[in-house]
Amino acid sequence: MYRFLVADDHPLFRDALRQVIDERWNDAEIVEVSDLDSAKETAQSDDDLDMVLLDLNMPGAEGFSGLLTLRNHAPMLPVVIVSAEESPDVIQRALTCGALGFIPKSSSKERIGEAIESVLSGKSFVPPELAAAIEDKRRMDDELKEKAALLSPAELGVLQLLTMGKPNKIIAFELNIKESTVKAHISSILRKLGVHSRTQAVLVAKNLDF
Repeated sequence: MYRFLVADDHPLFRDALRQVIDERWNDAEIVEVSDLDSAKETAQSDDDLDMVLLDLNMPGAEGFSGLLTLRNHAPMLPVVIVSAEESPDVIQRALTCGALGFIPKSSSKERIGEAIESVLSGKSFVPPELAAAIEDKRRMDDELKEKAALLSPAELGVLQLLTMGKPNKIIAFELNIKESTVKAHISSILRKLGVHSRTQAVLVAKNLDF
């Protein structure tokens, strides 16, 4: 008998998930919560849970904070994201943060059931029609990480301040170096990242959650 934690602040969607689970596993137990604090408390205290079905955007959660919180407090508990977000970027980031599956809320009941079943069997799940785009995003992220690894500590310091929108003069002041040195670091950063402007360098850094 499986035991699920459904964490979503929309009662109608919790009902939809309950219906899917009941149809496939009629002896399953379902615990419902509508905010992150309740989800965290339940995940920590209920040792019989087999899976969490988690909405990314619910009270107490912002971005991937809810997922990261649950992974931190219950690292052995499988988490599947159920979200209105469907972009490959969001899905790839969710997987990177520790989700074992991602189910768009637009999915059919059959697809939702297949996704849950896949994760219960020890596999991961992403929408098949988005798998290629997600893999492309993962490959692109890996390539960017390899390029970022080429940056020296001094260049990383300059890049961090660039992401904060600071001009060369302020960067030089905060790092206690000459403005000409800042310009030299930026030129090296652009070359190593394979970009042509500081704006592009900042975008690369933000894609890597720098």
